[in-house]
Amino acid sequence: MHHELSLITTIAAALGFGLIFGMLAVRFKLPALVGYLAAGVLIGPATPGFVADVALASQLAEIGVMLLMFGVGLHFSLRDLLDVRGIALPGALLQIGVATAMGIGLTHFWGWSLGAGLVFGLALSVASTVVLLRALESRGILDSMNGRIAVGWLVVEDLVTVLVLVLLPALAGPLGGKGDAGADLWPALGKTLLQVGAFVAFMLIVGRKLFPWFLWRVAKTASRELFTLAVIAAAVGIAYGSSAMFGVSFALGAFFAGMVLRESELSHRAAEESLPLRDAFSVVFFVSVGMLFDPMVLVEYPLHVLAVVAIILFGKSLAAFVLVLGLRYPLNTALTVSASLAQIGEFSFILAALGMQLELLPKLGQNLILAGAIISIALNPLIFTLIEPVQRWLRSNSHLARKLERPADPLAELPMETAREKLSGQVVLVGYGRVGRRIADDLAARGVHYVVAEQNREVVEQLRQRGVPAVAGNAAEPVVLIQAHIARAAMLVIATPDTFDVRRMVEIAKMLNPSVRCVVRTHNEREAELLRAETGGKVFVGEQELASSMTRHVLDTLRQHAVH
Repeated sequence: MHHELSLITTIAAALGFGLIFGMLAVRFKLPALVGYLAAGVLIGPATPGFVADVALASQLAEIGVMLLMFGVGLHFSLRDLLDVRGIALPGALLQIGVATAMGIGLTHFWGWSLGAGLVFGLALSVASTVVLLRALESRGILDSMNGRIAVGWLVVEDLVTVLVLVLLPALAGPLGGKGDAGADLWPALGKTLLQVGAFVAFMLIVGRKLFPWFLWRVAKTASRELFTLAVIAAAVGIAYGSSAMFGVSFALGAFFAGMVLRESELSHRAAEESLPLRDAFSVVFFVSVGMLFDPMVLVEYPLHVLAVVAIILFGKSLAAFVLVLGLRYPLNTALTVSASLAQIGEFSFILAALGMQLELLPKLGQNLILAGAIISIALNPLIFTLIEPVQRWLRSNSHLARKLERPADPLAELPMETAREKLSGQVVLVGYGRVGRRIADDLAARGVHYVVAEQNREVVEQLRQRGVPAVAGNAAEPVVLIQAHIARAAMLVIATPDTFDVRRMVEIAKMLNPSVRCVVRTHNEREAELLRAETGGKVFVGEQELASSMTRHVLDTLRQHAVH
């Protein structure tokens, strides 16, 4: 058969070499994604031998980004997004500004133009959503408070990037590129804001009703194939339609598609059905990144590469760290957000490509951005593993870090007018996410007093407005549990899925109140065994407890029928 099979060849090469090199990376105790990147370099045009189709690989990678962002949207509600707006919006904007200024300063030292420095700095300022989500999911903290802040932060970055991509052609002429000299900046900005606003309004008003209804109609056919097809078609179709009609990015369109479909009770099934394709296409994404890279830049410009990596791993991460602490969030949140941002990815490549097209960014700039992306992506898992030891070191050795972490803050202390009867024999509830809210509602319905310890300051403010005792901060810090009056509490309930500090929370609670009983939530049976052994409390595992509840219901129903 004499047909052009570049699509099949590219998919086969990307998945096949990705599998081989991924297994080799895991064998040598490295993250699998390092193997995927190496596979991309091997089949890319910069190395001899077989060369896959770079353009096709890039388009396939876009599908992976769509599916991944769609899956995040299925777990990330509008309420979650609004809950973190107080930190994600100002934090992302300031961090982008600081990182862009670093890039401009570095390129000025190299003798580049202001336009080249602007594009280069913006490309270094935006992190990869794909890399972040893989990191958060692998550590089981995607649904945690820190995970929601990191995802919300990147959503803001995506929105800013959409504006930059539209405005850059209008600015290219004044910056020394080949942009449209007659283009007017303000009309372009106004048009972009209207398009993004119209898209968000459409998804929240029409999409929230239409797409869940459509998913239910498909589910009623009782066909698994049709349901899977509907999920994939919704993710890719809405992402493409939002880009074609409203001018937003594929990733942002897919994210909002997942958010509106989350309104359906079938959202968990939708996430499960799309998981295999999300994993497969995310591998293609990493391979496609490796295909764009020219390894010779490491030999010819090693100092340039080191400077770029330093900005990505340390410069913008340090800026984010200071910003999060400045907004009075805990040290653990600051370190998690910093690690999340210590890499760059898909939007950086898009910005670099546009910069070259407008003759603003030199070819070297694109190669340096790709080098920084590959190195930072490969090192990102290691940076996440350093969070806990760095946190311990800072708390034990840095008085300044402790002072910055908990400055004078009215939300860090319970109001003086809190009734004393609510602070004796109460339940201290750590985490006020989806599970924590349900627990709180059930306690309130039964007249049980409770105090909430929550890292999200906006949530704490809302609880206090409703008259619920709440304290802002990380419950792994003694001062937070002290403010929640753990010494006189009957029970400590840890409802957050982020088990990073659970052992420390229980240890502090037992030290302050040896008789307190502890209830812990986790998703991992292996981790549950460790928690039971170390804490001596009751540990609930998501899937296991659901199965137990269903079994009890079945047995109770059978007993009732047997009696009759």
